[in-house]
Amino acid sequence: MQYVWATLFAITALVDWALNVFGIPGNWITVGVAVLYAAFLTTDSRVALGWPVVGALVALAIVGEIVEFVAGAAGAKKAGGSKRGAVLALVGALAGGILGVFIGIPIPVVGPIISAILFSAAGALGGAMLGESWKGRTWEESWGVGKAAFWGRILGTLGKIVVGSIMVAVVLISLVVE
Repeated sequence: MQYVWATLFAITALVDWALNVFGIPGNWITVGVAVLYAAFLTTDSRVALGWPVVGALVALAIVGEIVEFVAGAAGAKKAGGSKRGAVLALVGALAGGILGVFIGIPIPVVGPIISAILFSAAGALGGAMLGESWKGRTWEESWGVGKAAFWGRILGTLGKIVVGSIMVAVVLISLVVE
């Protein structure tokens, strides 16, 4: 039964990794599942997960958040974005990511992922522009902040996906190596 739990944990880590594409905190879901896995599986099991590995996953999830935040905030701040624009950029990014999966790019496997990233970034652009326009900014100012939100979202998501990949590798290696 322990191998079934290990397999389910590995699959969950892969699914969580994919959730990052949609703006859902997949890295933190992996951390939560790792805590439960480490707490409930006996330490003498061949596929046990030690607390140092859980700590490493927490550290990696924090790094992923920092990467995503810095990439998104740096561009928007540099362009003079407001808090309202930033909040609406996040809402737009989440909605765009979900919409992108359903609209998709007709390329097997990677098409929906690319589409989700692009639509998420486009949602960030639209949300930021809406927030800045609502704040009374000109179209040119709103466009500048929107472009910064677009590229920040792209870079932040890619950075978080890279960190999530490392987390999946840590999970898989820790389950295989005794």
